[in-house]
Amino acid sequence: MEDSTLLPTPQERIGSIDVFRGLVMFLMMAEVLHLAQVARDFPECSLWQQLAFHQSHVPWVGCSLHDLIQPSFSFLVGVALPFSIASRIAKGQSSGGMFGHAVWRSLLLILLGVFLRSVHRDQINWTFEDTLSQIGLGYPLLFLLGFRPFRTHLIALGVILGGYWLAWALYPLPGPDFDYAAVRASADWPHHAEGFAAHWNKHLNAGSAFDQWFLNLFPRPSIYVVNGGGYLTLSFIPTLATMLLGLLAGNWLKSGLLPKQRLLRLLIASAICFAFGELLHQLGICPIVKRIWTPSWVLFSGGWCFLCMAVLYAIVDWAKFKKWAFPLIVIGMNSIAAYLIAHLIRDFTANRIKVLFGQDCFAFYGENYGPLCEGLAVLLVFWLILFWMYRRKIFLRI
Repeated sequence: MEDSTLLPTPQERIGSIDVFRGLVMFLMMAEVLHLAQVARDFPECSLWQQLAFHQSHVPWVGCSLHDLIQPSFSFLVGVALPFSIASRIAKGQSSGGMFGHAVWRSLLLILLGVFLRSVHRDQINWTFEDTLSQIGLGYPLLFLLGFRPFRTHLIALGVILGGYWLAWALYPLPGPDFDYAAVRASADWPHHAEGFAAHWNKHLNAGSAFDQWFLNLFPRPSIYVVNGGGYLTLSFIPTLATMLLGLLAGNWLKSGLLPKQRLLRLLIASAICFAFGELLHQLGICPIVKRIWTPSWVLFSGGWCFLCMAVLYAIVDWAKFKKWAFPLIVIGMNSIAAYLIAHLIRDFTANRIKVLFGQDCFAFYGENYGPLCEGLAVLLVFWLILFWMYRRKIFLRI
């Protein structure tokens, strides 16, 4: 493929980016629907079981729809970058000024992630596995790469994924006398892999060892041992690779390519990512694990991101069929606000609804569907807040 990373003058907004971002934020906010709780009341209903599965993270290896939220959000950061750079160049900003803003944005994202992890705690919770912190840690380098050509992007992608894989592959496996309890792990956990893939087992990997050193450098009420979900600080490195995939997509969408050429490149990239990610997994070279963001996960989830971007681009921007997507555009154009609303006022909103309409306002729907109906009401309030901001052109930007 020829180099398509030149930054042309600003053009019309690519609506599918806002729709994709809105879809991702909607799926995140939809956690309030409590589908897993409803599914427990209907254990024999396959539909509810599937809905609950796709609103939950898989225990370790594999993928659900819910697992794709974070990589999609990170991917879209890369997609938006060429448009942001072109806009700032058009406004006459210097390269130094733009990089300074990128560093400032990075710092804000990192600290905002720490803040969200510290809500309802007596002390600042210095961890960096939050989506915003992960993006912030890699954003300055992504910004610098935004000025480089396609070939450099591919080299950077290979170095990140290859180097990260090698670091984990060289980390020693637990010996026969290893004290699993010391890292809150279990030797017989059913999701542990065997053989070479064991280098990526939960709490027994290079990333977990790093956090046991790094996170204890910060003040905390007790010694940090492990993250219960297996999430890691170092995941920001392969997250950068996910953002790089988005940067490739963004450059294609920003370029002067014909719509069918853009669509074809997105689809080809999707197929390549799916093929290599699944191949690494099936050969036991590197398992697909979202929680620790393995290189194979970068490729596998990137395949879904490219595919979703392609489908939405074909519908919204090529076919010009976008009236249906207005509710998602309202969310997608204020993604930071949506993220904060979902994390900060969920319980408050549910409580206010009950204060206004009565504590038993959802009892009419029964014990089985009451939580779902409450979640629908909360989700509607979330959207109305974002719609109010949209109508008044109030958009939170970092």
